Amino acid sequence: MIIIFFLCIGLVLMGCPKKTVMKDEPSVKKEESAAAKAEAERIAKEREAKVREETTKKELEKSLVTKKEPGIEGVVFESSLLKDVYFDFDKYDIRPADAAILKENAALLKKYTSIKIQIEGHCDERGTSEYNLALGERRANSTKNYLMSLGVSPERISAISYGEEKPIDPGHNEEAWGKNRRAHAIITSK
Repeated sequence: MIIIFFLCIGLVLMGCPKKTVMKDEPSVKKEESAAAKAEAERIAKEREAKVREETTKKELEKSLVTKKEPGIEGVVFESSLLKDVYFDFDKYDIRPADAAILKENAALLKKYTSIKIQIEGHCDERGTSEYNLALGERRANSTKNYLMSLGVSPERISAISYGEEKPIDPGHNEEAWGKNRRAHAIITSK
């Protein structure tokens, strides 16, 4: 009995062994949680970008309309996504408001690298046919050069002048003439 008594006292004095509890470091959990959250956000952004790209591509395809007359590069398409730029009387420099339009056009062209465009230079009816053809060419080239300065490859852009031959507004007043002094972009391949 004495032996059992001493054993019990020894056990009491030694105490029960403590359980070791493993705790994850809170910073490790936070890092794992932040990494998982960042990965989920990245995946969501990629999905959103794909949806936007698909939507823009469908919008571009819907906007294409075959132009009735052939261009210098074969069959051409009109697109409402490519905006016209306008010029002052007897001028061919790009105005600040039109520079913003060309930036939008350049962004679209950078997004769709297989698209080639033809820039048509147009004039109003004032001036001789020869003068207006030369002015239309300067307008088309000015527009082309501006797009190239924004990073669009020159191999993707051709320029042509129609002078006064293809007015968008047949009127004979300043309002009609203002609409006719333009550079118009059409898609030559997609």
